Amino acid sequence: MKCAAIILAGGTGRRMGNNVPKQYMELQGKPVLYYSLKTFSGAEFINEVVIVAAGDYLDKVQADIVDLYGFHKTSAVVEGGRERYHSVANGLEALPEDTEYVFIHDGARPFVTSYTIERCLHYAKKYRASAAAVKAKDTIKIADDDSVVRSTPDRGHVWMVQTPQTFEYRLIRDAYRRLLDDEERLRAAGVNVTDDTMVAKMYADVDARLVESTYDNIKITTPEDMKLAKMISAENALKIQ
Repeated sequence: MKCAAIILAGGTGRRMGNNVPKQYMELQGKPVLYYSLKTFSGAEFINEVVIVAAGDYLDKVQADIVDLYGFHKTSAVVEGGRERYHSVANGLEALPEDTEYVFIHDGARPFVTSYTIERCLHYAKKYRASAAAVKAKDTIKIADDDSVVRSTPDRGHVWMVQTPQTFEYRLIRDAYRRLLDDEERLRAAGVNVTDDTMVAKMYADVDARLVESTYDNIKITTPEDMKLAKMISAENALKIQ
């Protein structure tokens, strides 16, 4: 079985209010991106890792992260695209044809665990697609354009989807190829493609199985997220001691 991981590190970090993109900001002395790379690279069943980064960060990622920390499973650092789905598509095309399963993960999620990765693979092998997620703790409201509450879904059926999202490689690669062919129509219809399971459903008619993850598997997007990340990182360091 040949498995690969695509780590998305092309975000601009606009909501961080910082000139340095979030995935390159320091967390306990290392770039945020380092932590997810370490977890995926350390998994025995991962054969290779592709990092997708902005064009002006390609050399930095290679020299200051991949080479510096010895992430030898990294087979390529490729340039991302205008939208997230362009970046994912570029990462998928950088993988060899004989790849069987692929994990797609946000580089701004540093606290993914090996156990979550293993479970995502287990369910991808059974159902062809899986996604890490956690159950919603709060009551969710559906509102209209004027912020008027229109419905209250049953919280027991509401999940907050994370990454990694894991797929049979050819299934998701071909689905993304179809998406790119269909891009203009989607844009005209106002369809916003926000995650990979959506692409698998739209273009391969495959429903992903949700895999219960941890609430620590946060995505660092805002300064408040970075504060929380520092707390989680400090607690993890204490557990290791």
